[in-house]
Amino acid sequence: MEIMSNEAINKEIIVEGVDPRELYGAQDTFIEQMRELSPKVKIVARGSSLKVLGAKRDVESFERKIGALVEYYIKYGHISHEVVSQAFSTGLSDCAEPVSDKDTIVYGNNGNIIRARTVNQRRLVELYAKNDLLFAIGPAGSGKTYTAIALAVRALKEREVKRVILTRPAVEAGEKLGFLPGDMKEKLDPYLQPLYDALNDMIPAAKLQKYLEDGTVQIAPLAYMRGRTLDNAFVILDEAQNTTRSQIKMFLTRMGRNAKFIVTGDVTQIDLPRRSDSGLTGAMNTLRGIEGIGMVEFDKRDIVRHPLVKYIVEAFDRQAAAEAEAKAELKAELKAHADVAEPAGAPVVRLRRVRKEEKESK
Repeated sequence: MEIMSNEAINKEIIVEGVDPRELYGAQDTFIEQMRELSPKVKIVARGSSLKVLGAKRDVESFERKIGALVEYYIKYGHISHEVVSQAFSTGLSDCAEPVSDKDTIVYGNNGNIIRARTVNQRRLVELYAKNDLLFAIGPAGSGKTYTAIALAVRALKEREVKRVILTRPAVEAGEKLGFLPGDMKEKLDPYLQPLYDALNDMIPAAKLQKYLEDGTVQIAPLAYMRGRTLDNAFVILDEAQNTTRSQIKMFLTRMGRNAKFIVTGDVTQIDLPRRSDSGLTGAMNTLRGIEGIGMVEFDKRDIVRHPLVKYIVEAFDRQAAAEAEAKAELKAELKAHADVAEPAGAPVVRLRRVRKEEKESK
């Protein structure tokens, strides 16, 4: 019997019930992991066919583990490196719950785990369970929008809502782009591309296209929200710092039954003609403390992009603080000379002259 079990065999395993790309991983990363975890067999993956060469008992063991992975995918809709590792060590046969950790939000494409990675991202996930309206503000790269979209995709997958709606104001970031070519969708897509990018990480391309076609997932400019009542929907307003007071009020009053709303923005990146036109800060101050509304303020500690982004944000914050301090000092000096009977504008001219002389003397 021992001789028979050690006999080398070459077996072809046909993958059924799962897209081979999901089982093999992006660029065959899961296959490579399987090779490392099963060094006694040789594995060749081509399309839906897996050819396995090795001792009979080792090949049969490998086949059982592949079968468990396929069953896991059919049940939970994803495969990750953690899942593969468990399948080839302790096994998945008795796994009643998906292999996960407490910070996992949703499983993206190719088994990628989308998780809350920072303190405030975790706080956003926690507050989501307790509130129907959330505000998430903070610097670029802190994961506000990405975390919000992950929560929306999870809600859709778990059938908590029937549709996901992503919107943002169509405001140019300090540039005049002129007339854009194409139909309405093609004109607006450049403004909405960051939202598409996040969705493409979490929903397979074919399924996302189907969702976009049947309206399960909708991506539209804020102006298209007027007059709608959004029931059974998860709605995200991105770049909310570029909404006016009337626009953000219009958006928030679209909330219908069984709806979840998340508003994200960065008050340091207002692209409106006047910063004072932004309605985001005012809306948060007005609504703060109302039951059912949660607020999370991200900061530079939450930045998860390139490490330089954190230092860039800090540098601009220091510059803004210095400019505000200089402006306050000038205002105080002008006020101190307000009672002096001088022609209009004379105090400003004189102060500038004094400062110039002080600078030259140094």
